[in-house]
Amino acid sequence: MTTQVTGAEGTAGLRHELYSYSGETQFLDGTLSFIEDALAADEVVLVSVPESREQILRAEPAGSDPRVVFMDVSKLGRNPARLIPAWQRWIRERAEEGRPVRGIGETDWSGRGAAEIAELRYHEWLLNLAFTGSPAWWLLCPYDTDTIDPTTMRAISQCHPFVLEQGVHREYPDYVQEPFVWDDLEPACDPFEEFLYSRGDLAAVREKVSACAIPHGLQGERLRETLIAVTEVAGNSIAHGGGRGTLRTWVQGGTLVCEFHDDGVMTDPMIGRRLPSPRPLSGRGMWLVHQLCDLVQIRSAQGTGTTVRLHIVISPA
Repeated sequence: MTTQVTGAEGTAGLRHELYSYSGETQFLDGTLSFIEDALAADEVVLVSVPESREQILRAEPAGSDPRVVFMDVSKLGRNPARLIPAWQRWIRERAEEGRPVRGIGETDWSGRGAAEIAELRYHEWLLNLAFTGSPAWWLLCPYDTDTIDPTTMRAISQCHPFVLEQGVHREYPDYVQEPFVWDDLEPACDPFEEFLYSRGDLAAVREKVSACAIPHGLQGERLRETLIAVTEVAGNSIAHGGGRGTLRTWVQGGTLVCEFHDDGVMTDPMIGRRLPSPRPLSGRGMWLVHQLCDLVQIRSAQGTGTTVRLHIVISPA
């Protein structure tokens, strides 16, 4: 099926396009038309979709073309903050080859809790910012309306400047170019442990986290990674958040949660979500935290300070 493109194209950066569908047939209609148009233009297509969708695309003639590359994101885990750097790396590599590119990106929403859903919405909003000024490329985002609730779907729609509907690619009137509005963090699970820390207390921070985590089965390499992450966040509080902070720890639904609060403000919406600079230690702290934790939530504003929650899955809920 040949599709029609209408509306402004832009000369660089990301064309971020929504495709909502219901059922396998509609999924194939939209994604295959997108792939076939790309191949007709001799473009490379990177496909990152859930395994069940990948299998049906691979079974199609277009899906077996060597210019269609499937990206396995299972090693990235469920932390949405790892997705943008993966796309950045791939786009950079293709740009170096001089190849025009497209992408198809669908995230598996099954089994996601409220915290993960909020971070996925933020990921979609950040995509428009993350690729400003990058080599021009086109990303189609399929969303299964049978599995995503209408409220979330409306919020996602507002993050996409373009839409594919009934075979036509066009500007999307639902797109809202405004600052992201966060949901409030869920209340800390009671009971929780609280510890006030300042300079010289990083070892005590690690001890407090260990005391909460070890009885619930977090140990070995996973515990060591967690202690690296909490040291980094607490160290940021001391260096940039007024020299002190508050740590809260609890375990809920098989997940260790470590919450840090201080008086500082993080002004970079992309913190920890872009490929770090090759310069040693430049911008790598929060990047490392995102790589080590299953989910990271950051809320920061003038007057309220910064709260960072680290989620480390100990066992399935």
